[in-house]
Amino acid sequence: MRAMYYDAFEKTPEVRTLPDPTPTENGVVIKVEATGLCRSDWHGWMGHDPDIRLPHVPGHELAGTIASTGRGVMRYKVGDRVTVPFVSGCGRCGECRSGNQQVCEAQFQPGFTHWGSFAEYVAIDFADQNLVHLPESMDFATAASLGCRFATSFRAVADQARVQGGEWVAVHGCGGVGLSAIMIAAALGANPIAVDISPEKLAFAQKLGAVAAIDARETDDVAGAVREITAGGAHVSIDALGSPVTCFNSIKNLRRRGRHVQVGLMLAEHATPQIPMAQVIGHELEIYGSHGMQAWRYDAMLAMIVAGKLDPRQLIGREISLEEAVPALVTMDRATDLGISVITRF
Repeated sequence: MRAMYYDAFEKTPEVRTLPDPTPTENGVVIKVEATGLCRSDWHGWMGHDPDIRLPHVPGHELAGTIASTGRGVMRYKVGDRVTVPFVSGCGRCGECRSGNQQVCEAQFQPGFTHWGSFAEYVAIDFADQNLVHLPESMDFATAASLGCRFATSFRAVADQARVQGGEWVAVHGCGGVGLSAIMIAAALGANPIAVDISPEKLAFAQKLGAVAAIDARETDDVAGAVREITAGGAHVSIDALGSPVTCFNSIKNLRRRGRHVQVGLMLAEHATPQIPMAQVIGHELEIYGSHGMQAWRYDAMLAMIVAGKLDPRQLIGREISLEEAVPALVTMDRATDLGISVITRF
């Protein structure tokens, strides 16, 4: 198979011909039809993820058709159109049995714990517990864009934050996660506020449903600006970027008994951010993490997409080749693209 490959962190990846994967007894091999580029892939390439063992093939947002199955797979067959959450569960531990595969004690993640989807084929274990059937009406590029950013945002907004109609929702960072969160919050009847340093991204966020936009470069007190717009602070605030500044502001701009959800990864030197703990205590704030979404919860998200209430296709900026993905990956920390880049040519 052709795949993007690197054998050292921060070394420019190459496109190589590598051995095709084979399925485990309970797993499948998927022919990758589309796979999204995500900032998490950049973190992995930088060496920020301890699960990655070199040499490595990145990629964790994917959709495709099943090419082969193991003997123990019961619910899926060759030719099925599928996607998979980027956090997948073992199906046996206590968290999996309680329906919380996204925090499985023995979780695996394509593109991190094993070779991923920047390739013609990818192997996925415990297929019956982790795969998701795709609607026939959904194209593969859109399906691939769900795997990390959109699904993670759906769980963050709908499940962790418990967003209700009429609530104010501040979203800090208008990359793929943030734009997804804005679209989902608006679809649930809330009032999203977009916060970013890019006027272009802020304008795009307003097209997706943001009722107000704050340019953090032009605003000395972001939290104060949110409190002014909302007459007291956001009911829910989401750090969709993952930086000490956005994390702090996301908590600081909450109203009393507000809910903060941390979605953006806090890695390396950003792993221990400062937070306004006196406010957390005095205002009884709630702080949640959000890490992927279980396969069984995809039905609710897919139903909203099929019904036209959500349109993740709007978030796709460009479709690129495997070769074009190499420079896109290594410059992702400096990217200014409005939408998600998806590999559709291998």
